[in-house]
Formats: sequence, C-alpha cells, structure tokens
Amino acid sequence: MKDVEESQFQQAREQLQVTKRAIQTFIVGQEDVINQIIWSMFAGGHALLEGLPGVGKTMMIRTISEAMDLSFSRIQFTPDLMPADITGTMMIEPNDQGKQQFTFHQGPVFSNIVLADEINRATPKTQSALLEAMGEQTVTVIGETHDLPAPFFVLATQNPVDLEGTYPLPEAQMDRFLCKINVAYPTKGELKTIIERTVTNEHQEIKALMNSSDVIAIQSLAKKILVAEDILDFAINLVMATHADNELAPDPIRSYVRFGSGPRGLQSLIKIAKVRALMKGRYHVSIGDLKQAALPVLRHRLFLNFEGEAMGISTDKLIEAAIEAVSVAETV
Repeated sequence: MKDVEESQFQQAREQLQVTKRAIQTFIVGQEDVINQIIWSMFAGGHALLEGLPGVGKTMMIRTISEAMDLSFSRIQFTPDLMPADITGTMMIEPNDQGKQQFTFHQGPVFSNIVLADEINRATPKTQSALLEAMGEQTVTVIGETHDLPAPFFVLATQNPVDLEGTYPLPEAQMDRFLCKINVAYPTKGELKTIIERTVTNEHQEIKALMNSSDVIAIQSLAKKILVAEDILDFAINLVMATHADNELAPDPIRSYVRFGSGPRGLQSLIKIAKVRALMKGRYHVSIGDLKQAALPVLRHRLFLNFEGEAMGISTDKLIEAAIEAVSVAETV
C-alpha cells in the first residue's frame, strides 16, 4: 500500500471505530447487530433486521443515521400501503405561465437511510416497489426515472412471530438484502441499563461523526481490500457447500436444504468480509472475516425442503455445519 492509501485506511478505520463507540453509548448491548449493520452499509448493501417488538430496532437505525449525519425516513408498512406512498407520485400543478403540468413529488424513499418498518405487512405489489430502488438506486414513475440520493440504504425490519396479516417476502426480494440480522432479546443486565438510560435520564442527541461524503469514500476504500486466492477459494467452497448436491455439502445440508446460496451470496460474502477487515485495521481478508460474515450473509439464502421446514431446522446451524465441512476439507 502507498503511504497516502495507508493513511486513508487508518483514518477510515478510526472513523468507523469512533462511530461504532458513539452508537454503543446510546444502544445497550447488541454489538453483533451494530457491527453487521455497519458492515452492510459500508459494503453498499441493504439489511433486513428480524427481532421481537420493542428490542430497539427502530431506535438503533435512527441512532446510526444521526451518527453518520444521513437523511432518514421511516415508512410504516401496512396492508393498505400503496407503491406511490413509497416512491412518490406525479401531481398536476400550475407552472409559471399559469398552465397545468405534471410535477413529480418525491416519496419517503428519497433519503439516505430508509427504515422499512415491518416490511412483511405490506402486499407483494408494494414490497416490489422497493426492488428497483434497492437494486438500481433509481425510481421510475410513469416512464420517468429519478436517481436516489447517494449513499442509499434500506434497513427493513420484520417480526418473526406475528404471522397474522403478513405477506412473507419473496425469494427475489430476500436476495436483495446483503444481510439478514437477528436482533436478540436483551439480557437481564442490559434491561437494567436500558431502564437507567431511557426512563431516569433525559435523551441526549448524538453528535454526527461523519457525513455522506465520508461514507462514500470509505465504501470505495473497502473495495480495495485485498482477497488472496486461497481466501477466495474458501469463500467459493463455502457457498458451494450450501448446495445439497455438492461434494462438500455436510449431511445436514444434504438432508434439509432444497436450494443453496447463489452467486449474489458469494459477492455479498466478499463485500462484508472486506469491510470487517477494514474495521480490524487489515488490508486483506482473512478466513475469520469470512466465517464471521457467513451467518448474516447466508442465513436468508438457504431454502429448506419440506422436511427441514417441518422440523424447524435452523439455517444458522446448517451454515455452521458448512463452515466446519469446508474448514476440514481445507486441512486434508
């Protein structure tokens, strides 16, 4: 690395670490969740957060947007929400000459961070309105394409237990999310700290520690993190081991998986591993980076067969089995 790039990498790492610590002063616990959201954002992707109501998903996302000084909008998904409520719509308004003309009014999707709250409560037609925005960072209304602001992130939430009145996300949209992040229930000690911070003290505003230009610059730096040939082979083998018909697949994968991860899962795995390496102050991806990235990146890209679904098999356990199988194969 050149001296200039080394200083840029060190500055970026320090910015990420300082921002993470600032977020942790407001959010109790959930270090893995905070890490995975940061990885997703600086890898240029979107994240789906799954957790019980009241565990702080919305507060966490809002705090992150304040720490990074990014524009923020929250969309509460409901069964009667329409695509135009997300993307915006054309309205007839008078122009300077007094004539009527169509004018585009932007929807809440035109923000740096879009919180899609309880995304599985909206109908598939409305859910699909986010597909173009997430994939292309554009919105097309009546044949006219509008660019979304950069950087652009969709951080969606869903409730894992309340299935009444919900519409499960289709596989195509699930695959658009770089990571699926499980938000755990707080421990007894964390619950006590939450009460002390939220009930007995006044809420304090978090100080912005970076801006949109910094975020874009760090995203560009993360892409320059090196991936050695053997590391890339490990990542490829890990993704291939999620397919039941592959020779590397362990017995649980062969028994319970209908479809494994596709090429986008491999791309996501490398992207997340690069950001983790940057946060650790390294210029290259390690096996440890890949193993830490595997669960959030792959857990929503494994589709169970009937037997796996009936038995309630955890995709996390299957991924761990795949990691172990590939690790053993590497040492043989």
